[in-house]
Amino acid sequence: MVGVTEPITLATALASFDALWSPRIVTRVNDYDVRVAKVHGEHVWHVHDHTDEFFLVLDGELHIALREPAGERTVVLARGAVFTVPRGTYHRPTAPHGASILMFEPTGTMTTGDDHDDVPAHVDSTAGHELAS
Repeated sequence: MVGVTEPITLATALASFDALWSPRIVTRVNDYDVRVAKVHGEHVWHVHDHTDEFFLVLDGELHIALREPAGERTVVLARGAVFTVPRGTYHRPTAPHGASILMFEPTGTMTTGDDHDDVPAHVDSTAGHELAS
């Protein structure tokens, strides 16, 4: 589906799969993927050494725990909120009640980053999956 010349709604893209923490690539912009994902529960602590990670909450609420020089903190993103995790910052997304999110990051970026804790079975360590046609 990536590279198609027809519009697709985010609702249609999200309705095309059920897997949690397993993003789908909606389109590409230059060398970046635009990915959507359904999330619930906790992801894994991880870091992207060479890229920032952009989040937009489409539905629900997303919490992102951050390990920063001043200590650990959590940002809470409601529907419509955006946040960018700076490169080199350990973080762990969590959605206690479930959420749908959009992420924007360089093509090939792994969902579990360059370094991470043990990856639980419910987290898909991937560079994103193509949408089914």
